[in-house]
Amino acid sequence: MSALAAYFSRGGFIVAGYDRSESIITDELKRSGCDISFTDDPETIPSLFNDIEGKEKVIIVFTPAIPSENLIISWFRNNNYELYKRSEILGAISSETDTIAVAGTHGKTTISTMIAHLLKQSHVDCSAFLGGISKNYDSNLILGGGRYTVIEADEYDRSFHRLTPFMAVVSAVDPDHLEIYGDHKSMIEGYNEFCRKIRKGGILLVSARILKDIAVPGGVSFYTYALENDADYSSFNIEHREDYYSFSLRTPKGVIRDLHFPFPGIVNIENLTAAIAVALNCGVEENEIRKAILLFRGVRRRFDIRINIPGLVYIDDYAHHPEEIKACLLSVREYFRGRRITGIFQPHLFTRTRDHAEGFAEILDRLDEVILLPVYPAREKPIPGVSSELIFNKMKLVNKRMLNMDDIPAKLNVNDLDVLVTIGAGNIDRLVEPIEAKIKAERQK
Repeated sequence: MSALAAYFSRGGFIVAGYDRSESIITDELKRSGCDISFTDDPETIPSLFNDIEGKEKVIIVFTPAIPSENLIISWFRNNNYELYKRSEILGAISSETDTIAVAGTHGKTTISTMIAHLLKQSHVDCSAFLGGISKNYDSNLILGGGRYTVIEADEYDRSFHRLTPFMAVVSAVDPDHLEIYGDHKSMIEGYNEFCRKIRKGGILLVSARILKDIAVPGGVSFYTYALENDADYSSFNIEHREDYYSFSLRTPKGVIRDLHFPFPGIVNIENLTAAIAVALNCGVEENEIRKAILLFRGVRRRFDIRINIPGLVYIDDYAHHPEEIKACLLSVREYFRGRRITGIFQPHLFTRTRDHAEGFAEILDRLDEVILLPVYPAREKPIPGVSSELIFNKMKLVNKRMLNMDDIPAKLNVNDLDVLVTIGAGNIDRLVEPIEAKIKAERQK
């Protein structure tokens, strides 16, 4: 949503909006001239937007994450304004270009950001609407020329069915958003419906791990990607050297040898494999790829190493599904071998906590220490019997405790930390600066 706000603001439109709470992103939008309210009250709607007589001049865009009882959106709906989902506007914006849509229950933000970076650093160029802040461009909006627009395709509320991409990537189809789809089988069918939206003559790229779940539509070119596999695009000879990975990439047109990638996390080699496959199909040249991956700095809140000093590492990550957390923690274990890992986890959504409590418990048990925060509800109302305690009670790890957000800065013993990871998609990002400040005050004297 913030990428759309920035897009319209840069285009000379007057932009106003509502968000549940302030953040770094809303601060940046306010500095750029956007009028943002954090109070769900129609009285906060600026006069230019609540003039019913002039409503044909106003575009109301919403994310399905906004609860239906939200007072501001209800006011617009009751006064017969035209309301558009985020995906509808993205589809309209990208309709004049060839859309590269990246879908998946995890990995889509990193992959789409990698694709945008590879295209942007080449002669091909692109525009992009990303689901996270690219650290290379300090934005989730990238504007450029060329024929391609990179978009993160969101499966929630079946939003990605409104896109008609030229090229699509599907990274994973683990069970998620079952409150929307009902069951895993229906969710997978939702992904296959998305694949059927690809234009004739287009391209579909799928992780080899989910090949059995995807029905390839007719009229498109189909490829798979993987690590150490016989997929169409496969990375192999992966070596973790001191501060980078070296690997080679097998493609349908030959092998690209000895690539160097200085970004942590073995899972990101797999993500990069997908991104390179897309870039090659867009016409990016091998020498351009070699240079671009050396310069990739990652995405804010995706394996985001905030502090790395002797004896202490602090990483912040957006993972909020058991499989995402598993991938994150495997990468932490691999990159920081033999070190003691403490995780602070904030569950996201009551429904997800209910549906995956055992999965969360199993993954968190792999840590050396866990601090569990209350569930972040986002758009949901509480569900009786569903809380962080549901996960806590299923965990076998002895070194675990439950704390409130406000308790963390005071009760976190920096001197006991080796590797710390904050995990979650809610407002746990508000802890990043206080934790960094405490580490700097106590360990960087």
